[in-house]
Amino acid sequence: MALFNQKTKAKNKTVNYAGGQAFTQSPEMQLISMLLTSFAKNQFYRDQKQTFDELIALLEKVNPLFAAKAAIFARTEFGMRSITHILAAHLASKASGQDWAKRFYEKVIFRPDDMMEILACYYGVNQHTKMPNAMKKGFAKAFNKFDAYQLAKYRGANKSVKLVDLVNLVHPTPTEKNAKALKALVADTLRSQNTWESKLTQAGQKADNKAEKAKMKAKAWADLLSERKLGYFALLRNLRNIAEQAPELIGDACQMLTNRKLIEKSLVLPFRFLSAMEAVADIDQNLVGKLKNALKGKASIGRQLQTALNTAIDLSLANVPQFEGRTLVVLDDSGSMTYTHNSKGKNQRPIDIGALFAAVLYKSNNADLMCFSDDARYKNFNIGDATQSIQARLVKGAKSGGTNFHAIFQKAKMAYDRIIILSDMQGWVGHYAPTSSFADYKQRTGANPFIYSFDLQGYGTLQFPENKVFAIAGFSEKIFELMALLETDPHALKHKVEAVEI
Repeated sequence: MALFNQKTKAKNKTVNYAGGQAFTQSPEMQLISMLLTSFAKNQFYRDQKQTFDELIALLEKVNPLFAAKAAIFARTEFGMRSITHILAAHLASKASGQDWAKRFYEKVIFRPDDMMEILACYYGVNQHTKMPNAMKKGFAKAFNKFDAYQLAKYRGANKSVKLVDLVNLVHPTPTEKNAKALKALVADTLRSQNTWESKLTQAGQKADNKAEKAKMKAKAWADLLSERKLGYFALLRNLRNIAEQAPELIGDACQMLTNRKLIEKSLVLPFRFLSAMEAVADIDQNLVGKLKNALKGKASIGRQLQTALNTAIDLSLANVPQFEGRTLVVLDDSGSMTYTHNSKGKNQRPIDIGALFAAVLYKSNNADLMCFSDDARYKNFNIGDATQSIQARLVKGAKSGGTNFHAIFQKAKMAYDRIIILSDMQGWVGHYAPTSSFADYKQRTGANPFIYSFDLQGYGTLQFPENKVFAIAGFSEKIFELMALLETDPHALKHKVEAVEI
């Protein structure tokens, strides 16, 4: 036994939240994973406060400019909101004095209320502190992005930080498209006249009785849909309201749902379709008395909406790469994947999101499908089935046991060119990371596959330290664009962030 010249420990070894052996990502990749996956909610292994604390800790380990670029990337490319607001607020002290700081606070703003949320967060963690100059200048420039419609819609009259407060703090230079609105905002006369919320509110206020109110709300929905004044995300959230208040408009709603351009423009995240599916699941049973005149021989409202949502899911993930060779898609269906903190909505669980991606990849590629928890099992479905149907069957069949990554490679039957694993990466069965099982699989089959390791919760640890393993995160269709690059550029996700211009 050597006394002095002892073996060194791998620098990136760690223990994950479940107590199993794992490997750390670089701080930059941990930050990207968190930004692209965290909705600032409680998770199985980490609560909301822990998420915030870890985000703040990561800011001490990465270059502030990289963090700023990552926030812009997550907000504008992936539609992530609260987690980017938190980062932007905490980045203020590190961005102070940097020439890019004011440009960051301009570019990270996608909607007017982003400014309000960031400032409210900043005040929350910096009591009695003035608004930083860089934030002030950046927000002033960001106002140039918005017209009267947007400023009225997001004026936040009932918020602790209102849009008018920001105007008085940053003094934006009026432009041709917002000068009148800014003046009206300061005078407290700016009101939403053409938003979907205002139209419905006005309909309710003007009606003299329930029958007239119902008629006016139906007319408001008709105007909103025909004039395209209802945003795509708002449409998803209001499908049940439309069905209940204006069932005769379901055909128009379904046309909007399946409009490819609207889907691409919306930045809507795939799991939102699952939430919409859940919201309309029992719609037919609850609308029996209202459907006789609306249907006119057509399919039930519930069936029409589910068909349209199925189509929309496929359209929203149209950028799935067509991989050459043989692919294995592996879904983690262990207990931590099936956990939800919010009992009111099952579709916030990582299993729902993972199963959606698994179904899409399975359908679009020459792929085999496997699920694993305590053990691993191959799954077979008709690839002609709807994406959501396969997703639902995967979720329903979840085992909810332990998390045994070894089982994937012990059960794999053939040499795959790539293995795509959808998991929260909290392996613990057998304690040790599956490096030896992976090596045995490669020797047994002669394979040397690429591994795509999807971290569905942004916990930030890996199960594999191999060179051909890509740790990626995110729920947007944008992630599939990155997958197409990774086999030629192993650091594609990091490079995408670094390429963001500030």
